[in-house]
Amino acid sequence: MIRSDTSPLRQRFRRTPSLLTGFLLLLALTAAAADAPEQSPGHGPAEPQAEAADQPSVDTLIRELPAGNFNDRRRVAEALAEAGDPRVPEILAALADGRLLATGDDPPRIVIRDADDREAGTDAISGETVAAEVVADARRVPVHNPLRNALRSLEAVASVADARPERRIRSLSRLIRDGVDDDLVPFLEERLETEDDPQARDLLKTLLAVTYLETGDEDARLEAVATLRESLLPEARRAVAAAAAEDPDERVREAAMEAVEHAESRIRFFRFTEDLFFGLSAGSVLLLAAIGLAITFGVMGVINMAHGELIMIGAYTTWFIQTLIPGALSTSILLAIPAAFVVAGLVGIAMERGVIQFLYGRPLETLLATFGISLILQQAVRTLFSPLNRPVSSPEWLSGSLNINPVLSLTWSRIYIFVFAIMVFVALILVMKKTSLGLKVRAVAQNRPMARALGVRTGWVDALTFGLGAGLAGVAGVALSQLTNVGPNMGQAYIIDSFMVVVFGGVGNLWGTFVGAMGLGVMTKFIEPHVGAVLAKIIVLIFIILFIQKRPRGLFPKKGRAAEN
Repeated sequence: MIRSDTSPLRQRFRRTPSLLTGFLLLLALTAAAADAPEQSPGHGPAEPQAEAADQPSVDTLIRELPAGNFNDRRRVAEALAEAGDPRVPEILAALADGRLLATGDDPPRIVIRDADDREAGTDAISGETVAAEVVADARRVPVHNPLRNALRSLEAVASVADARPERRIRSLSRLIRDGVDDDLVPFLEERLETEDDPQARDLLKTLLAVTYLETGDEDARLEAVATLRESLLPEARRAVAAAAAEDPDERVREAAMEAVEHAESRIRFFRFTEDLFFGLSAGSVLLLAAIGLAITFGVMGVINMAHGELIMIGAYTTWFIQTLIPGALSTSILLAIPAAFVVAGLVGIAMERGVIQFLYGRPLETLLATFGISLILQQAVRTLFSPLNRPVSSPEWLSGSLNINPVLSLTWSRIYIFVFAIMVFVALILVMKKTSLGLKVRAVAQNRPMARALGVRTGWVDALTFGLGAGLAGVAGVALSQLTNVGPNMGQAYIIDSFMVVVFGGVGNLWGTFVGAMGLGVMTKFIEPHVGAVLAKIIVLIFIILFIQKRPRGLFPKKGRAAEN
């Protein structure tokens, strides 16, 4: 922790107060007094004088920006940055961008020109909109490159005192990246005493510690190393690493080397966490792609080579709904889930009633028949929608990342798809365990003649079961449309992986499909950084082949009479 009241560097700054700040304050008060109109005795102050009494120095400094040379302009900007006025960041940004204008009046009227409309502007002091004629007559306050660079940092300093925590956090992050002058350290220390936002307070401590590590004495540098020990910001790690290599004091170097090792161990842990998350995310994609196949292949014994095309149908349904309601991305993605389930499910029922019902018990023939159906579906999509990929936009809540710390960031799209995959899996378990359809599906899968003898319409159970598996494939297409291109061939990328997941987990076992998908996803993501994506898939395939040689029925094989069949 940085002791802002006892820090040696702070004591040094308190012993040498800024002459520049005192001079500017005196200049501002003098100018304010000169600008004040005379009053006759017995009359109260006018309204403009009351406003000047509230913030005389800041208003006067704003009017002084056009005067003098570039060095004078920088000194006035520095005084404004330390004033803590909420108007200052916008004024300094406008000055750096060349949008700060001044009229020829005495005193001049300072105008901020609009960034989009060159004929529009606002008064820098009052914030009121000014007429287009005033903007046209005003002249730009000139700046050069050194002053422009300084204004960027001063804008960040001015934003440190902003009332909005997110603005303060953004400004402090920029100051940590760009660095600050020693003259600003007392101002930052005072801000540390009053800062109430935890994240902004941590950034302030880091900024001061980085400054102390460069300019403080031995005790201040040791204290700075202790503060930066827990920071994972790249700038903080670079400052500590530089101290470990170059600091003239041995104690500081040893403390810095220990801090570097501590930070590296934390980084390794967070990198492992990130790889684990991406592995589970990849596993959730595999689960969505394979869970429908676990029904059609695992329960019904049909080798459905058109499963990837059912995923494609779900993705195209998502795209089609977005074209119907283009301005409502969130609504379209939510409507696409049941729509894709219904459309793909109906296609699956048509496949089962038209072809597959005549091929039960002949898995090789179902493979050939469904492979032909997959080619037909691909060509149908090419004919209806063209062979080009179709763009599917993501809603805002699926964009961006959840930044846990500077080295660990989780994308929202992957988080939502992981949660969605778990929800789909739980819903399927409930359907299979708690509904009449699930009971009949299990009965037909275990003993078809007995189920038929008990009055179960096995033909329609087969159709509904195949439709359920196809509908789940369509739902997977909705999720995959947010991660990859939607095109006629998109399903081919997932068919082999889906079969690997089902066989690895245990044919006909939904929990085996879940464990197999998550396990293969994590395994692939941990292997990829070392051997590459293609070789990683080959290694996983070889692993599954060897595993099946040892356990032919997968991780969770069926038990009882169903396993015999």
